[in-house]
Amino acid sequence: MNTPQAPDKAPADTPAVIVGAGPAGIRAAQTLVAHGLRPILIDEAARGGGQIYRQPPPGFSRPPEALYGFEAGRARAVHEAWLALLPQVDYRPEQLVWNAGPGWLDVLQGERSQRLAWSQLIVATGATDRVLPLPGWTLPGVYTLGGAQVALKYQGCTIGQRVLLTGTGPLLYLVAYQIAQAGRAHGVQVAGVLDTAGWAGKIAALPALLNQPATLAKGQYFLAWLLAHGVPVHWGVQPLQVLGSQRVEGLRWRDRQGREHSTAADGLALGYALRSETQLADLLDCRFEFNALNRAHLPVRDAAGRSSVAGVYLAGDGAGIQGADAAEWAGERAALALLEDRQGLAPGPRSRALDAKLAGIARFRQGLETAFPFPTDWAAQAPDELVVCRCENITAGELRQQVKDTGAPELNRLKALSRVGMGRCQGRMCGLAAAEILAHASGQPIEQVGRLRAQAPIKPLPLMAQASLGTPGTAPEND
Repeated sequence: MNTPQAPDKAPADTPAVIVGAGPAGIRAAQTLVAHGLRPILIDEAARGGGQIYRQPPPGFSRPPEALYGFEAGRARAVHEAWLALLPQVDYRPEQLVWNAGPGWLDVLQGERSQRLAWSQLIVATGATDRVLPLPGWTLPGVYTLGGAQVALKYQGCTIGQRVLLTGTGPLLYLVAYQIAQAGRAHGVQVAGVLDTAGWAGKIAALPALLNQPATLAKGQYFLAWLLAHGVPVHWGVQPLQVLGSQRVEGLRWRDRQGREHSTAADGLALGYALRSETQLADLLDCRFEFNALNRAHLPVRDAAGRSSVAGVYLAGDGAGIQGADAAEWAGERAALALLEDRQGLAPGPRSRALDAKLAGIARFRQGLETAFPFPTDWAAQAPDELVVCRCENITAGELRQQVKDTGAPELNRLKALSRVGMGRCQGRMCGLAAAEILAHASGQPIEQVGRLRAQAPIKPLPLMAQASLGTPGTAPEND
């Protein structure tokens, strides 16, 4: 595959570019338009809203209240803002930014790739599920929590007639509530919610969670509704094995007293909160540091969203998980930072107000981590036969053996030796689990084993697209 050479620095009048039309990207575009700019807004989806406010296909009959619940009003506001923006921005839906560098982006539409120049860039790429595999997780009928939610929002279907959910994080209870609500008229049953986090942490987190009382109240409502409607909820559990031969038939799990149980289900959703999509920031050469709260290496940014690379701004969950409300504020704040830098201005009252709001969300985020902690003992309990990288069929035992035989101290070295993370997902699903196995096997803290470096293309490209990728020296597209 030929990768075009980087063009000269984009002209100063090149439009600002925003990647991602979720809450952060839409609010960023709205802010730039309000200040007289016409940005380019690029998004993989056909319609704006991101994952959290994903819009169904045209003609879909379910009302927003059924799709988004308590967030229906917020979803409407984001969608209306997106619609109002369309005549005022250069909107480019269903386009994938698959590579990036200083002053340029490679963008795929259909089977054709073009190079786009930028002088100022807001990266609002959002987040995806944080996955920890367990035996049997590759069986048909196993979904991530986000995947189950997308099926419900975008396709109007549940992942089974008897659905079980496990993992931890606020999304666990939200998705359980949404499936139970949507499926009541169709005989769909939520077989249980199995939270790996204990109840004591949720009590300890209350003082921090009270920083966002409305959000806390929603979470309490979801739990209370599930319990009132007879959905079994268990805390402090350990998922052991997905049951089934040809597809999911249930889950074997251990309760906090150490007793084993098996729960029948024909659909299983799992996830351990969210992780940031940072590949573009990496390809743009942004500096990364380990963030203990997110248990991940994240691109460094200041309070306004400025990265370590001049002209690159980071907004929303793609730079650290903070939620949809914070993503909107961060998108607006990053756009204001872009304008401040373009015009040589100091932060104004609105910027300072947004800084204060985002600081409050940071305290709430700490509370969430206390309430729904990452299961740090996962790697110690993962059996050797567990498939960690499903693309390359690499097991936990193979990774441990490589560490034992070679002393591999760093994740990219382990990748080179074992092929973990070399498949079509580029480590997006297995990278976190591989890092945890490496840290445990080598006796290092997780922050010392590094992170998988981003590689282009950041997502799979159609084979037919290769003919249109250009040759070295291809001129960028200047709008």
